[in-house]
Amino acid sequence: MSIPAILISTIFVNNYVLARFLGICPFLGVSNKMETSAGMGVAVTFVVTLSSIITYFIQKGILDLLGLQYLQTIVFILVIAALVQFVELVLKKISPSLYNALGVYLPLITTNCVVLGVAILNIQEGYDLVRTIFNSLGSSIGFTLALILMAGIREKLEIADIPEVLKGFPIALITAGLMSIAFLGFGGLV
Repeated sequence: MSIPAILISTIFVNNYVLARFLGICPFLGVSNKMETSAGMGVAVTFVVTLSSIITYFIQKGILDLLGLQYLQTIVFILVIAALVQFVELVLKKISPSLYNALGVYLPLITTNCVVLGVAILNIQEGYDLVRTIFNSLGSSIGFTLALILMAGIREKLEIADIPEVLKGFPIALITAGLMSIAFLGFGGLV
């Protein structure tokens, strides 16, 4: 698959949140405000891209050579956890307000299935290092796009006249479903 096709596919067609339904917890939990969504998107982009690069080298240089492929998930989770701790320390130092706004969702990047899913799918698809990097960037951009779109809609919904029974989480789920349907329109691009 070509690099432009990988980018279009991961951002629009096979968006990890809206088409593969990975990363729903932070998608619904952090998408209340645009600033928080953008910050989470940047943090996830950093972690996904760097963890995919590191796990690629670990898979090819250690696990495959020693026949230890069965340790893939455990090793990948350890790499992701270490990177999330690094991001947490950096955000706490550089942007305490964003660190506080992300709250519990920042450490949850460790268990965000998008991060692990991208790393594992890069290996399963047989991507080389360059395609791994672009698949990781594209999936992160797609995740960030979904977060920011959802945050924009939810900010508008706060001032909309919505029936009481739909306020909060129910309207967020309906919105996510409608966004998923909208992204199905990109299905024929790749």
